[in-house]
Amino acid sequence: MATIVDSVAEPPLEEAERTDLVGLSRAEMTAAFAALGLSPFRAKQVWHWIYHHGVREFSAMSTLARDLRRRLDERFVISRPQVASEQTAADRTRKWLVSFSDRNLAEAVHIPEEDRGAVCLSSQVGCTLTCRFCHTGKQRLVRNLTPAEIVGQFMVARDSYGEWPSSHEPRRLTHIVMMGMGEPLYNYDNVAQALRIIMDEEGINVSRRRITLSTAGVVPEIPRVGAELGVQLAISLHAVTDELRDRIVPLNRKYPIAELLDACRAYPAARNSRRITFEYVMLRGVNDSPADARELTRLIRGIPAKINLIPFNPWPGAPFECSGNRAIAAFAEIVNRAGYSSPVRTPRGRDILAACGQLRTASERERRRA
Repeated sequence: MATIVDSVAEPPLEEAERTDLVGLSRAEMTAAFAALGLSPFRAKQVWHWIYHHGVREFSAMSTLARDLRRRLDERFVISRPQVASEQTAADRTRKWLVSFSDRNLAEAVHIPEEDRGAVCLSSQVGCTLTCRFCHTGKQRLVRNLTPAEIVGQFMVARDSYGEWPSSHEPRRLTHIVMMGMGEPLYNYDNVAQALRIIMDEEGINVSRRRITLSTAGVVPEIPRVGAELGVQLAISLHAVTDELRDRIVPLNRKYPIAELLDACRAYPAARNSRRITFEYVMLRGVNDSPADARELTRLIRGIPAKINLIPFNPWPGAPFECSGNRAIAAFAEIVNRAGYSSPVRTPRGRDILAACGQLRTASERERRRA
């Protein structure tokens, strides 16, 4: 019979010196425990308590001896972002403004549906892409979020809805979309580590088929997403010519449409059962003509895909207007006739500025106040 060794006799550390276990990979947590003479089994137990049960204190880990819990508390912490504000919209969309240890802020949103609900997570504080139709893009990039800060947003959402342990049924928080503040592929390593933690079957346990990563088109990183993570891929396309996309999605000047679509065609996880989603914001008189719809279907021919048509969500001083209902319906009809599903995304959480492209105002205001 194997012997579990728990030999540790180190003096306690000040709280700021303790290692945060949230955000560590399994291997990193095991190594941190091993450095204190703790067995891999103990790391496995603690992982399960943190990510399956959602506990925030070692004292709640009832399968560990009291002395071991005390010693863990002297060396480690279990972090969560602080909730600076929580708002619920008339349509039940919920938004959290979360504050990190350096007082920077980001936003996460839960979009409820009849039998499911997606949590939209941020990957950066601010954004560097400056897409002209996106309010978040008007906020300067401050820094990348760490794995702990990304995972922590989802843990805050589970706290809010009381959805611990991970086996809790029925769940309201069923899906994750990396579509919040920032460009996930400009913070790939931290996003990847966070998603691996979220997908771990002995912890949070969200299937890769229920996770969608959205990118404006950082082409060199797209193959890594498919090969290393295998999650669903969404592309913020929004235009069918380089001339227009250069203006409204400036990243296109670096990675033009042809290169982006070649990366999509080669995406390892793309097949009919796991289609790539192309996101297309509907801008009145800009990209919403029947000719645009026909060119869109020509461009993506051969890619297992669906098109999400997104009515533009305005903000004060926005340079665009939303396409009219008739224009959106006509666009969708052309795309449907070409054999592609083209649902029109119902705007959610507009009254609390939680809709697509609106995540900025609260975080900016709170930062100025701080």
